[in-house]
Amino acid sequence: MYILGISAFYHDSAACIVRDGEVIAAAQEERFTRKRHDASFPKQAIQFCLKQANISAKELDYVAFYENSRLKMDRLMKTYLMYAPKGLGSFLRAMPLWIKEKFWLEQTIRKELGFKGKIICPEHHESHAAGAFYPSPFDRAAFLTMDGVGEWATLSYGTAKGNQLKIKKELHFPHSLGLLYSAFTYYTGFKVNSGEYKLMGLAPYGKPKYVDIILNNLIDLKEDGSFRLNMDYFNYCTGFTMTNDRFHKLFGRIPRKPESKVTEMDMDLASSIQKITEDIVLKIGRHVYAETGEENLTMSGGVALNCVSNGRLYREGPFKRVWVQPASGDAGSALGAALWIWYKVLGNERKDTSKLDRQMGSYLGTAYSNKTVKEFLETRKYSFSYLENKDLFSQVAAKIAEGNVVGWFDGKMEFGPRALGARSILGDPRSENMQSIMNLKIKYRESFRPFAPAVLYEDVRDWFEVEGDNKIKNDFSSPYMLMVGHIRKDKRKNNVTYLKGLDRMKAIRSEIPAITHVDQSARIQTVHKELNSNFYDLIKEFKEQTGCPVMINTSFNVRGEPIVESPEDAYRCFMRTEMDYLVMGSFLLDKKKQPTFIEKKDWRKEFQLD
Repeated sequence: MYILGISAFYHDSAACIVRDGEVIAAAQEERFTRKRHDASFPKQAIQFCLKQANISAKELDYVAFYENSRLKMDRLMKTYLMYAPKGLGSFLRAMPLWIKEKFWLEQTIRKELGFKGKIICPEHHESHAAGAFYPSPFDRAAFLTMDGVGEWATLSYGTAKGNQLKIKKELHFPHSLGLLYSAFTYYTGFKVNSGEYKLMGLAPYGKPKYVDIILNNLIDLKEDGSFRLNMDYFNYCTGFTMTNDRFHKLFGRIPRKPESKVTEMDMDLASSIQKITEDIVLKIGRHVYAETGEENLTMSGGVALNCVSNGRLYREGPFKRVWVQPASGDAGSALGAALWIWYKVLGNERKDTSKLDRQMGSYLGTAYSNKTVKEFLETRKYSFSYLENKDLFSQVAAKIAEGNVVGWFDGKMEFGPRALGARSILGDPRSENMQSIMNLKIKYRESFRPFAPAVLYEDVRDWFEVEGDNKIKNDFSSPYMLMVGHIRKDKRKNNVTYLKGLDRMKAIRSEIPAITHVDQSARIQTVHKELNSNFYDLIKEFKEQTGCPVMINTSFNVRGEPIVESPEDAYRCFMRTEMDYLVMGSFLLDKKKQPTFIEKKDWRKEFQLD
């Protein structure tokens, strides 16, 4: 039985295909169209998924759409009537899109796919909950979903066991932790629905000076983590912005202009909202534990991508194990919706929960064989060397140890926002200058943004503090880069306490400064041989050469672009930046030996996916 899951028409459109309960393939549409956060109907992602399953759309048994568009329309209409006539402009602007795309969703799916079977639309948070629990390694668990808003729900929790899943309670729009965080994303000059990572990365540079102002004016927070927002300060129900003049007067300025200088106030605002977010997540987690009695927790939704709050919940919270869906945003709900049908609707038994998890490292996207890569390189007359794995890993590890930056394109593309060793840019974490070099010369992004360490699973505790006192010893794993830990005290170096703001980056914070944030934290990826043997063996070789089992791992893209999907995308990014070497499968490319780069478009028309 084949089930196609789809998310579309808001942001991060995606498709996933499930065969007899097994996730065969999943990908975001942006990777193919090269349009970041592409929200259009995921035609190319669907084509990829169908090809991986070796079927046509007519052979599908079900199609799952990740939310109920009619319930969402109900929320939009009632919200407008609640605030009318205020918000008429945003209402009129939204309606044509709804009428064109979302109101006629079923007809759109049938037209695009030529599909005549059954279409099922779980509610938004049902898809999130299914995506949180069903791919997890647990036979039973509590689940917690948090995002901006679905139809009405902005937060939900419940319990799951076997193939059954039940939402117990929800928090409803307009009261939303995700939208509160996005309001501060907007106010500090970053783009909503993509700049939240920047706000999280900026937070450690500031001090939480505004916590009391936020708690006294913007949010009524209860001990169980439930809350209500004071909508007098927000504009997202009726306007085109997140905050209003009253919000601006409260903090004494208008929103920061995008791309302008980040101020000390922006850092303090980021620190304040991050602390409040962590406190809310921890309170909710404790409440969910008290209500459910479950020892395991699974999480999804956009707020679950806040790896700092995840790490704090894991360390300080009551749950023994926490598993976070690697594609926790709306893209991952395509996967959740498909699994919802297989388990919840059809009642199929859920088996074999003993593995690390059921998402296979989230390596669910496109892959290109050595044959296809070689054909691409030879056709373009690019210079390359072919190396067997042992020699390849040895040479690449040595080049990274010498201070070179390497693009790494290998195996199946990751599903979700993180590069996990298939579409990655790699560097030496021991370098004192590598963070600024990679931010400014490779990624072309803000200098304050931290990089993540990829560390061999068996070595993680030798370098990082990851577990609280109540956790199962040696049970920590973070294969999806969704948990933050801290550098072990014996690996730290004296920080320069008199430095303030972004100048704190100048301090050498640890033995691996390039991945150590200014608060001694790091967004950890544990690398497991059973999930990605090539990436594991590369880091192991680096350890043998240097004594360090850690590498910088950042996504293979530049600011404003999606992660690379094809050899063409990878080569283009390689040549446009100051990367030194590129690995594609078994082929090593030296930047200095490449011909003058002239872009050629529509490469996919010439070469097919394997």
